[in-house]
Amino acid sequence: MSAPAPSPLAIVDAEPLPRQDEVLTDAALAFVAELHRRFAPRRAELLARRGERRAEIARTSTLDFLPDTAQVREGDWKVAPAPAALNDRRVEITGPTDRKMTINALNSGAKVWLADFEDASAPTWENVVLGQLNLIDAYERRIDFTDPRTGKAYALKPAEQLATVVMRPRGWHLEERHLRFEGGPASGSLVDFGLYFFHNAQRLIDLGKGPYFYLPKTESHLEARLWNDIFVFAQDYVGIPQGTVRATVLIETITAAYEMEEILFELKGHASGLNAGRWDYLFSIVKNFRDGGEKFVLPDRNAVTMTAPFMRAYTELLVRTCHKRGAHAIGGMAAFIPSRKDAEANRVAFEKVKADKDREAHDGFDGSWVAHPDLVPIAMASFDAVLGEKPNQKDRLREDVAVAPGDLIAIDSLDARPTYEGLRNAVQVGIRYIEAWLRGLGAVGIFGLMEDAATAEISRSQIWQWINAGVVFENGERATAELTRAFAAEELAAIRAEAGEEAFAAGKWQQAHDLFLQVSLDADYADFLTLPAYDQLTG
Repeated sequence: MSAPAPSPLAIVDAEPLPRQDEVLTDAALAFVAELHRRFAPRRAELLARRGERRAEIARTSTLDFLPDTAQVREGDWKVAPAPAALNDRRVEITGPTDRKMTINALNSGAKVWLADFEDASAPTWENVVLGQLNLIDAYERRIDFTDPRTGKAYALKPAEQLATVVMRPRGWHLEERHLRFEGGPASGSLVDFGLYFFHNAQRLIDLGKGPYFYLPKTESHLEARLWNDIFVFAQDYVGIPQGTVRATVLIETITAAYEMEEILFELKGHASGLNAGRWDYLFSIVKNFRDGGEKFVLPDRNAVTMTAPFMRAYTELLVRTCHKRGAHAIGGMAAFIPSRKDAEANRVAFEKVKADKDREAHDGFDGSWVAHPDLVPIAMASFDAVLGEKPNQKDRLREDVAVAPGDLIAIDSLDARPTYEGLRNAVQVGIRYIEAWLRGLGAVGIFGLMEDAATAEISRSQIWQWINAGVVFENGERATAELTRAFAAEELAAIRAEAGEEAFAAGKWQQAHDLFLQVSLDADYADFLTLPAYDQLTG
């Protein structure tokens, strides 16, 4: 299909960046403009539908598998076979697309790199545009990096040793204010997908791979249908075969957990697998059942492991669903950041990572995530022990798994309660993460863990839930706005003492403190903290 002329309605509203013209070409902007024209109205309708469904959950305090799609769940169908580059996904590393991370992730030894424009990337215009440029440069093998602090040089290994890229665009709820069409901001999803696909689809085919995507924050099969329609249009637009695109969907919302088969069915010719997230999944449970009473109150986030009964139900259903339909089942994140100074802490953490990855491999997952290159060998060993020379274990159908609708929301089956120190930790992590995000950093090491936007979401959502549910901690103290503010004030003082006055003043600490309290304490719960945060993001 021949490309239309550049849209006169495409307006770039940002200070020019180095080499941005290589990304924001007339032809690329015309493609994104056409995506906007065709698909933005349906995006708006689906976002409105989210609100309607949330209101229904508030009224009923329950969820169920969809009666109208029973024929999909009962039908005999499979997704398209995996392309060679995505057949073995036993270890996947995640991270933002800055220049150093691009090189390190591709060189990490992982089978896949989730190149993240979403939760691990604060959407400054620089991150959005230069992240795209870094990927183009990587595919053209013209990327290198020298750390200005250490002088260490980074360069790509030979092509056969590099991870396969699966790119994650922003979720449907986020907009891109720096790019406007027909007078309004573009969808962040369509900008990220459109620029990446337009520039790299043929490049990747030439490299023996293809344009592969992780789809975040999906809440229904209708949202997956929209993505599928976008893929069909995009492939025709640039003249590549249908089915070249492959998509892995993150099942990181509680509503999507009830529609796994339907989501795979909608993407059937483009589906690659499903992923079992953690923090966003818990955030979604709190968001949807936040006024459902005591039985939906989650304990401290670190007390909710993947072995909790309702999390086991979710992960085992995901493996069974994927393998029944010929798709990959990808496990959750190991977020530990190894310390160069504390060998004992590393030993303990590595044992926990190994146990987690061993469990996933034995449960039937085909791969799993890590956040740091040092964890790649640990996760690889866990999956090698189960898979051997096999690329995956999709032949393990897990027909022993039977999950009832109530099992996925049996939060009270977990024998743990919110704690006083859990509230303090939520405040500490939330403020520290948001401050870094406001400076343009989306993946941040905090207290030995790699945190992203999902971390701050679960932290502030739990505080909101605990206060509104009237939680009483083990020491008799009640979760209140006053206690939260006191912890926040203590944390701000501690950070000031830790950083020193000059560094404190150079940061965005007070702003982060105020924003965190806003999204934690406001009576009108914000659906995503990144929406008010984006209004305060400079650049």
